[in-house]
Amino acid sequence: MNARLLAAATGSWLVLWLPPIRHTLESDMVLHMAVQVPLLIMLGVLVAVVARDREPRWLADADWLGIPGIVAVVLGTSFWMLPRALDQAVSDPWADLIKFLSLPLLVGVPLGLSWRRMPPLGRAFIWANFIPKLGAIGGLYLGAPTRLCAYYRLDQQELAGWTLIAIAVALGMTWFFAAFVGWTPSCAKQSPRRSGGFLIAAVGGN
Repeated sequence: MNARLLAAATGSWLVLWLPPIRHTLESDMVLHMAVQVPLLIMLGVLVAVVARDREPRWLADADWLGIPGIVAVVLGTSFWMLPRALDQAVSDPWADLIKFLSLPLLVGVPLGLSWRRMPPLGRAFIWANFIPKLGAIGGLYLGAPTRLCAYYRLDQQELAGWTLIAIAVALGMTWFFAAFVGWTPSCAKQSPRRSGGFLIAAVGGN
């Protein structure tokens, strides 16, 4: 099962790297930010699922409460949301390769390994900061009077702004329902009562 999962992740990475698919996704700002980047991160999460059983003990001990790994996730995602970073990935094949390697390995893998170590309050803190930040970046793209990315038109920039705001709203509503209505993802192993209340249910699940 793990070998198949790793093979699927590797094969998907190679497919995304194929020039026709890569150029298609990177030709549109929305597809670049809201499709390609999340897909690369999710491939890293799949690798983390395979690597969990083989993770060195010293690395697990160093990742205290998942904080170092989540810090890497925050830094990595923040960097690849910068207009200059997006431009560099489009214009420079080496920068694009760095993006293709760093998002799975330095964002997706730490996310897959560290998120389950983080206590529920820490997860809630991350969500409470990530969702407004995503909306703020969308507002920046939407409100900028000029192009922030040299390789994307102003209408693409505006659409990307609306898309990020829509994603932030969707995540916020999902979190609200999970926290206050008692809905939890089907993959969550614990009920709200066993996990200590609605706050844990909102971010819960290993």
